[in-house]
Amino acid sequence: MAKVKTTFFCQNCGTQYSKWQGQCTACKEWNTIAEEVVQKAEKSDWKTATSASKRVSKPLLINEIDVSQEARMVTSDQEFNRVLGGGIVPGSLILLGGEPGIGKSTLLLQIALKLTYKTLYVSGEESQKQIKMRAERINPNSSNCYILTETKTQNIFKQIEALEPDIVVIDSIQTLHSDYIESSSGSISQIKECTTELIKFAKETATPVILIGHITKDGNIAGPKILEHMVDTVLQFEGDRNHVFRILRAHKNRFGSTNELGIYEMQGSGLREVSNPSEILISKKDEELSGNAVAATLEGMRPLMIEVQALVSTAVYGTPQRSATGFNAKRLNMLLAVLEKRAGFRLGAKDVFLNITGGITVDDPAIDLAVVAAILSSNEDEALPKDFCFAAEVGLSGEIRPVQRVEQRILEAEKLGFSTIFVSKYNKIALKNTVIKIQLISKIEDLVGFIVCNKSDS
Repeated sequence: MAKVKTTFFCQNCGTQYSKWQGQCTACKEWNTIAEEVVQKAEKSDWKTATSASKRVSKPLLINEIDVSQEARMVTSDQEFNRVLGGGIVPGSLILLGGEPGIGKSTLLLQIALKLTYKTLYVSGEESQKQIKMRAERINPNSSNCYILTETKTQNIFKQIEALEPDIVVIDSIQTLHSDYIESSSGSISQIKECTTELIKFAKETATPVILIGHITKDGNIAGPKILEHMVDTVLQFEGDRNHVFRILRAHKNRFGSTNELGIYEMQGSGLREVSNPSEILISKKDEELSGNAVAATLEGMRPLMIEVQALVSTAVYGTPQRSATGFNAKRLNMLLAVLEKRAGFRLGAKDVFLNITGGITVDDPAIDLAVVAAILSSNEDEALPKDFCFAAEVGLSGEIRPVQRVEQRILEAEKLGFSTIFVSKYNKIALKNTVIKIQLISKIEDLVGFIVCNKSDS
């Protein structure tokens, strides 16, 4: 009989203690330390018969290391490829987290069904019939995806040895358990042990493994923080279940940039890739309405055109209301103060409501000018031309400040058919022979004068 050993783990950060105490000294959380039984059995490798496990690594000069054969495995999902940096790297471990019901399993299942590589989809949460019912909606004619319902890692590795898949998907890491650890599934020690076994398998066989991870109420991936350090890539699937859009971000990526993002639209047949989100975020309308302005923003490395809506009306309850959806309310108050101080607009006795369409939240300061334009348009009850857009930050002195990567924003606006874009005159723009007109302004009075002139001309 192996000796039974008990140890204590913090359920929040994974720090190990020899005895119980009330507060974790690492993360400062109270009552998160719990006892777990760890029984060390005689460990064997995931596949002791392979020559890979018997191979002894030798040091190589960095110039002698051959990376020509490490070609990425490109999936049919272009948004997924973009976030990963061009595709799946052989031998990598990818962790995907997100809210319950956001579509993590649906995303990976539809990727697995459309892959040309032999894929093993391991589920510890659903039966094979449940997965088949979902697959019928997504892609019923897949000949390369194998489904396995199992939670014991030793049995999973036996099936992997027999099938020899090119890609393994685990749904989810919190449901797996190993015979080498006596604690329950989802505990700190089980997550660490199962992930270690999967890392060893992935690196020795150059087989990529994609893990689905649960998250806590704070939005962090459940389990010890060391789990995110162990894997190569950490992806976060974000979005509101009440809206159709989903955003895939990379919080960590050893093989590419973390600035890229993928956008999806939830449909009855699964998740649809949104290659041009600007056309969806900008509403289609036949007539021009006051209070609407289009801003050129950046989400990661990706330029987006979003619509800003403002409503300015006389306050009827005495105290004016200031409400912002998808925009920082404090920044809205600051812009209103700038308009009143620098441009002479008396908005202190008026209600101001601001909304970013599409249900998204934007914190890019480059949409300041569009917010000001929408507020002025609503206040003057004069519609802005729908082929105008804005990309600049507004300072406290009323100056129009330059923003980063303005040329990328200009090219995106030109591609979508906008005729004029308002930017700061202090931006260094090297673009030449552009179809779109670049209107340079230096202070907020220039924008006010344009809107007032536009009103008088009409």
